[in-house]
Amino acid sequence: MAVILITGGARSGKSRRAELRARSFPGQPVYVATAEALDTEMDERIAKHRARRGSAWIEREVPLDLVEALAETDGGGARLVDCLTLWLSNLLHAERDWSQEVTRLADALSHQRSPVIMVTNEVGLGIVPDNALARSFRDAAGLMNQSIVGAADEVEFVVAGLPMKLK
Repeated sequence: MAVILITGGARSGKSRRAELRARSFPGQPVYVATAEALDTEMDERIAKHRARRGSAWIEREVPLDLVEALAETDGGGARLVDCLTLWLSNLLHAERDWSQEVTRLADALSHQRSPVIMVTNEVGLGIVPDNALARSFRDAAGLMNQSIVGAADEVEFVVAGLPMKLK
């Protein structure tokens, strides 16, 4: 069983890389989508992702209960979680204890039988945000990524479509 984290900036090729990695394992891959189509622009992004993947995937929409979704889908093909950053945003919006949920996820990853590939954004490479909410989100995302990296067997950083192995 493999736990793989793929990180990078916006439009870096993370999702495409994660899809490639997920399809490299035996069995039918499962796409665990954390995004919610709350506006037209997000609806279009989701549609583009679906069209690129095609119909070979089992799709699960999971904005909050990620640990439960991984438990329910374990034992088959690889699961691709896209993305942890949106999951974190959903947790914050729902006023759930994101730190506790991240700890639960990190713990659950060690018990998976089927591969898990996770996509996350690296949001800490730019300028310091000018408001407290944005700084709080950036800090939470950085702490989440560090926690999940600790549970991952492999970590890749994608820049301009090129993956770099970090772990």
